[in-house]
Amino acid sequence: MKYYFEKTVNYSFEDAVKRVTEELKKESFGVLTEIDVADTLKKKLDVDFRKYKILGACNPPFAYKALQAEDKIGVMLPCNVIVQQVSDTQTEIAAVDPVASMQAVENEQLVEIAKEIRSKLEKVIQSV
Repeated sequence: MKYYFEKTVNYSFEDAVKRVTEELKKESFGVLTEIDVADTLKKKLDVDFRKYKILGACNPPFAYKALQAEDKIGVMLPCNVIVQQVSDTQTEIAAVDPVASMQAVENEQLVEIAKEIRSKLEKVIQSV
């Protein structure tokens, strides 16, 4: 099973980050964390890397449901969405498939929650 879904767009990297954030908001996700991978690698390892951000997205009502169903599920939260530059004119957006990531946890309640979150994240990616 593929653990993510993605889309390549003809937007600048910065525009793609902005659009993803806007689409996440439409589906009631907030961005809790934003990791600039290229900047971090430059500072820590002094290496150059393409533009690449990890957005830690959270939908509070679903996070609450998941935490009620499984108290250790916080180790798998938030839902990560990446934005990475693939060329001068193209940017890729990808999101974790929560159904794939939740398979390791044998809890039927989580499967249903993950399916709902998957639907929302797929909508975000397709709407960008």
